[in-house]
Amino acid sequence: MKVLKFGGTSVANARNILLAENIIKKESSQNRIIVVVSALHSVTDSLIKAAEYASLKDENYIPILKDLEEKHLNLVKELIPVLEQSSWLSFVKKHCNDMEDIYNGIFVLGEFTDKIKDRITSYGEFLSSNIIATRLQHEGLDCLWMNSADQIRTDSNFTHAKVDFNITEENIKKFADDHKNQIIVTPGFIAKDQNGNATTLGRGGSDYTAAIIAAAVSADELQIWTDVNGMMTADPRLASNAKSIPEISYHEAMELSHFGAKVLYPPSIQPVMAKNIDLQIKNTFDPDACGTLVSHRLSRPANEKHQIAAGVSNMSHIALLTLEGSGMVGIPGISAKLFQCLSFEKINVILITQGSSEHSITIAVNEKDAFHAENVVNASFKDDIQLQRMAPVKIETGLSIVALVGESMKNRSGISAKMFGCLGNNGINIRAIAQGSSERNISIVISEKDIKKAVNVLHEEFFESEIKQVHLYLCGIGNVGSKLVEQIFEQNEYLRENNLINLRIAGLSNSRKMYFSDQGISESEYSSWNEKGVEASIHGFAEEIISRNLRNSVFIDVTASSSVPEVYEKLLKKSINIVACNKIAASSDFEIYKNLKNTARNHSCRFYFETNVGAGLPVIGTINDLMKSGDKITSIQAVLSGTLNFVFNNYDGSRTFSDVVAQAQKEGFTEPDPRLDLTGTDVARKILILAREAGYPLQFEDIENESFLPEECLQGSVENFYEKLTEYEDHFKNLVNEAQKNGKILKYTAEFKDGKAKVGLQHVAPESDLYHLYGKDNIVIFKTLRYSEQPLVVKGAGAGAEVTASGVFADIIRSV
Repeated sequence: MKVLKFGGTSVANARNILLAENIIKKESSQNRIIVVVSALHSVTDSLIKAAEYASLKDENYIPILKDLEEKHLNLVKELIPVLEQSSWLSFVKKHCNDMEDIYNGIFVLGEFTDKIKDRITSYGEFLSSNIIATRLQHEGLDCLWMNSADQIRTDSNFTHAKVDFNITEENIKKFADDHKNQIIVTPGFIAKDQNGNATTLGRGGSDYTAAIIAAAVSADELQIWTDVNGMMTADPRLASNAKSIPEISYHEAMELSHFGAKVLYPPSIQPVMAKNIDLQIKNTFDPDACGTLVSHRLSRPANEKHQIAAGVSNMSHIALLTLEGSGMVGIPGISAKLFQCLSFEKINVILITQGSSEHSITIAVNEKDAFHAENVVNASFKDDIQLQRMAPVKIETGLSIVALVGESMKNRSGISAKMFGCLGNNGINIRAIAQGSSERNISIVISEKDIKKAVNVLHEEFFESEIKQVHLYLCGIGNVGSKLVEQIFEQNEYLRENNLINLRIAGLSNSRKMYFSDQGISESEYSSWNEKGVEASIHGFAEEIISRNLRNSVFIDVTASSSVPEVYEKLLKKSINIVACNKIAASSDFEIYKNLKNTARNHSCRFYFETNVGAGLPVIGTINDLMKSGDKITSIQAVLSGTLNFVFNNYDGSRTFSDVVAQAQKEGFTEPDPRLDLTGTDVARKILILAREAGYPLQFEDIENESFLPEECLQGSVENFYEKLTEYEDHFKNLVNEAQKNGKILKYTAEFKDGKAKVGLQHVAPESDLYHLYGKDNIVIFKTLRYSEQPLVVKGAGAGAEVTASGVFADIIRSV
């Protein structure tokens, strides 16, 4: 014998019922079956809503009842042959009239008790099961309707009645033995107490009814037919990549369902688990799909990597209550007193955690019960609170529980570290932790606003073949930004296949517009993103990134703006990684620089700015590696401006200095205002950054800058600047000629030695490492304790949009 249960969506309307009928026909052709049905979809909610209106003396309950009556009458007309409809239309009408009498009583008395609630909510299953049984009979099937309320005996704890299993099993077994019909149809959810009053088994109780019946008749299998393909590895509304779980143990299913997996009512597992009855969760709308097998006979290999965890479950609208005080330490019975006072008030405790010091106990309850629980506990411990042995209960609301569940987590080291590590790296603060000795469940309490991010982070870490979704927010779509976007689109497939990383451009901003897409901006969409964007501001861009709260987020600054770094600290505090091409932050006041580095470290995120010096060259990374390995930088000699190197490599007096600078600007080697490069300010910032990364707390004012530009060239507009360069052509020729007289060339260099730094033009001899440096190349020469005689040299292209973008790209990959 098999037991089949069909949920509310499976019997929502005539079309869905016909799908269920096909399943029933197929199963009954091979087995004797008992079919348990729920009320039509949303009927129970409507019955409760109408009663709440009536209890408030609000006549809006009347149209709700009329709609319910019409819904059931229409179902009879669609499912039962015309010649047989009359009696069943009368049947529905009679019971709807009975309901109306009860609701009128609620309206008059203004009272809606749990006892009345059980009475009215029992009508949903009663009506649907009778109509479906009649439909099957008229299809020529050997079908009988059984009133489960007559068979299932409970106590009088209305809305959550406790089953008397001895009497119930005896009743069901006798009915099944006495009636040999191939199909028995029965309502779920409903029962009676010893006095014949209607009781119910809790919301989701139809599953429980089916499990009770399956256990009573020792069924070969229990099938739960619903609207999804079994239990999922996570809530698909939160994790788009959630997938069906092919098979799962009773204990895993119980843990997942307890913490929010809605597809199965938690008490349903216990009766079938006690008798080792397999439970299949199947999809009425896709009956050939595998679904989920809940069983004690699992075939999955215990050592499979993806089977470390079975699923991620979550429960929202949670509150934490903390009772603490020195008067609790070493005093027996405190916990018992706490749980007893909550039990008396029917307040369910979802999670418990207590430190070994016994100084505090923290419990999680439904948020709707939080303030009632607070009053109850404070009243129970009133004397201790007045004597200041304990503090009044502290409440935190707006929380959620996330649970990682799996049998294979037992005796596996590193699971908690992996779980907490990936959450911490995404800035998800854990408020409480609970893990039972069974090791099959690690539960955490987090902020409600972090729930989607947390579920996705854990699902990605444990279930998604380790492909990490990375969300990029790019600020600045100029030469470098555009090249970076091109490189991301070109390289993403390679990164997915070889590095298990999937990059999504989730946000773009320039000085005018900003645009967001959580699923990633596609290559085709990129060409017109600014047309769809909204008005941009850097603070608005940052706030939107924070509010979206996506996992593995990276903010990328490829601007030269002084305002963009203002949001760095705010983003780092939300554990959002930052990759900066912009030099402003790292070369600003030393305390600001130090604070940003510390903030990144304290919030488990990355602040990378390799392209601040040398574009794509590994200059800062080299310093970091030397420092980490215990070496010490003693001196740095460098050519750090691709612009100035290009200019002095190409200026020999045969063309005007103004023409050479204009060529450098045209080829993209300079800032829009070339004076930022030619004054040496940019080089000074770079040597400052290198000195700081080498461990020296220098300020920008400490850098000696020997400018070669006449003061008049720095005044006015860019156009005036080029005019002045022409006027001072003799000055620039003299600089070149003086160097050439001595067989040397001009290089704009940066030096750091003995804790001091300077930048300026130098005459460089042919034997110097700086001499043979062409085009836009940069060079950095490190002397350290280990590289004291033969220096460490980093050399290569130090300017250009493409190489700078590739350096930013490398920082992005390092950051995740």
